[in-house]
Amino acid sequence: MNDPVSTFKLFGLTFNIGNMVSVTVAAIFVFLLVFICSRGLQLIPSGKQNFLEMIVDFTNGIVKTSVEGSEANAYGIYAFVLFLFIFISNQMGLFIQVAYNGVSYVKSPTSDPIVTLTLAAITLALAHFSGVSKLGFKKYFASTYLKPFKLWLPLNVFEELANFLTLGLRLYGNIFAGELLLGMLSSLAFKFGILSFIPSALVAMLWEGFSMFIGSVQAFVFVTLTFVYISQKVQPEE
Repeated sequence: MNDPVSTFKLFGLTFNIGNMVSVTVAAIFVFLLVFICSRGLQLIPSGKQNFLEMIVDFTNGIVKTSVEGSEANAYGIYAFVLFLFIFISNQMGLFIQVAYNGVSYVKSPTSDPIVTLTLAAITLALAHFSGVSKLGFKKYFASTYLKPFKLWLPLNVFEELANFLTLGLRLYGNIFAGELLLGMLSSLAFKFGILSFIPSALVAMLWEGFSMFIGSVQAFVFVTLTFVYISQKVQPEE
């Protein structure tokens, strides 16, 4: 987190150029993947269409596990895009890193807490919006913040803040730690010549494979928790 960054200001706000570039690159990868796999769709899928439909079925399954009934259909596209974006963002820094003058311009976007907390804010904003849209503001506010007792209001507000922080920081912590250790292993590989290169390279390859697994799991966890939070807002307990 103490690495140098390149920023610029616009309308009084500070923007991180590295984050903007990394997020854009990840979004382009998502677009290209979906665009390529969705060309020449057939009634009986095969090859790349099978791969795309497998992801759609997987993310639809996550939604339907938490959100009941026909309401689940409204969130399918969000779950699909969110999962693909986080999955690709988590893996990106393991294979592509571009730096200039010590500043990383292309890395895993999710290795920065600003990006992961932004994703968490979008998720929780959607959950609140969905709850108000379905229940109306008065009923939604009562079911979310005034149960089981009105005195629970401060605790329920604190819970919302805790959900926001844990959702974003869990993803950030796992991806940042993985890339940090991989960078340390890469530096160690050339420190003592051949004596350190071979063992460091072997450990780095093992850790990279493990980091890919963790990145996949974290994408699944984030999307799953997203729809747990949404279900709590649109289907409050009586």
